Amino acid sequence: MSDDPATTTPSSISDDNTDATATTATATATDTAVADDSSYSTKPSRPHITWCDSYTKAQSAVDSLSSILPHVPPSLSSSETPATSLLHDPEIAKEFSRLLRQPDSGLGDNNLCRWLYDTFQTGQPALQLVVLRFLPILAGVYLSRASLHKPLAGFEAVLLALYAHETTVRNGQAITVSIPDLSHSSIYHETTKTPKNTATELNIAVLSPTLEPHGTVRSTRRARIVGVALELYYTKISQIPVDSKIEFCEFCRIWAGEDGDKGKGKEGRINLPWELLQPMLRILGHCLMGPDKSKELHEAACCACRSLYARSLHDINPKAILATGSLLRLVNMTSDLDNFDHTDIPQTNLIAL
Repeated sequence: MSDDPATTTPSSISDDNTDATATTATATATDTAVADDSSYSTKPSRPHITWCDSYTKAQSAVDSLSSILPHVPPSLSSSETPATSLLHDPEIAKEFSRLLRQPDSGLGDNNLCRWLYDTFQTGQPALQLVVLRFLPILAGVYLSRASLHKPLAGFEAVLLALYAHETTVRNGQAITVSIPDLSHSSIYHETTKTPKNTATELNIAVLSPTLEPHGTVRSTRRARIVGVALELYYTKISQIPVDSKIEFCEFCRIWAGEDGDKGKGKEGRINLPWELLQPMLRILGHCLMGPDKSKELHEAACCACRSLYARSLHDINPKAILATGSLLRLVNMTSDLDNFDHTDIPQTNLIAL
């Protein structure tokens, strides 16, 4: 019976049904795919754009400048990285510098100071870097006018925001460094001598004292608050444009009194306590020895160091004399190396064996 062509087995029926079902499914899938392709061809898909929070805040900061500046470059609004474009735009930097130097700048209702404050408070690192880029001008104008006893609430609000940020980041703790103590033998060497003092206390040098929260700027706190803001500037200095560093060097000369003498360049001359001078010298050290190969920056930093050194001699400040003198020696060393001709054969009567 199995050889009868009219006879079918259950397995053959199942196979036939399976093939038919597969064929039908394939045809249905093909029709669906064709229908989908036709729908895609008639209705092109639109890319899904996700606006991240940082981009939105940066774009909002750029848009708000239209009510402060007479002209905002169109490239900022169309930039994919508005914060970076804002940081390096020369036209914006020139306009900010002009406005911050105006006689009425720094007041509590100043729009630019309000913009700087609000922009820094966004918490976006790229936007905070934009605010730090203009810190030399803001601090320079502020310290030069502070002795005139004029209201500068706008400048002080920005400086207090920077100070509060650094206080939060450091949790109010001091920045210290351990100095090797030569009175103790090294752990890497054996010695038969018995140390006179078995104490293992470390010699700790304080680079920046502890920070206390401040809500206002008083004359006794002014140098400390500005100094902490400059410390924050120094931590981001590798990302700061060169023009900002040159402006800082110029204000250092003004603060020192041009050549350090009260009789010359007296306008803008301020007191330079160590809590303000130390971060200034750290920034100048970067300008002199940092990776920036700008001749203009190097010359501006050299002039600033000479002015501060002359000021230190005038004030008879040993710590400042040592620090500024060390920077000048570094300048002279690098200058000698630059002028040294490695191909020149030295004239000597000694024969090296």
